[in-house]
Amino acid sequence: MGLMHVRVLIKARDGSSDAYEAPFLVDTGATDSMAPASALGQAGIRPIGVRHYELADGRRVEYPFGLAQIEFMGEITAGRVIFGPEDLEPILGVTALESVGMTIDPANQTLKRLPAIPLK
Repeated sequence: MGLMHVRVLIKARDGSSDAYEAPFLVDTGATDSMAPASALGQAGIRPIGVRHYELADGRRVEYPFGLAQIEFMGEITAGRVIFGPEDLEPILGVTALESVGMTIDPANQTLKRLPAIPLK
């Protein structure tokens, strides 16, 4: 399957107008979303904790994270956003996708809305 990108707007949950908007790589192998630390800081998002993450190459790293409002494809959710390296391509993780009822259609390489979000 090829790479898929979606335009994402991330902002602090305090209602301020500051935000970070960019194309994010849709990564179903990533649980959380990630963006450059400076961009998240400029959007008013502050670190509230640190977590250990395993990268695709098997290395384990520690990154700070914050909580943010995440908007994409006309949907709004909130979740954990990792303060990543400055040269990183922003990543939209599977938690944000699932929380708004999105899944990947591998045949068409597109995001698809589920008819309903499962609660079972």
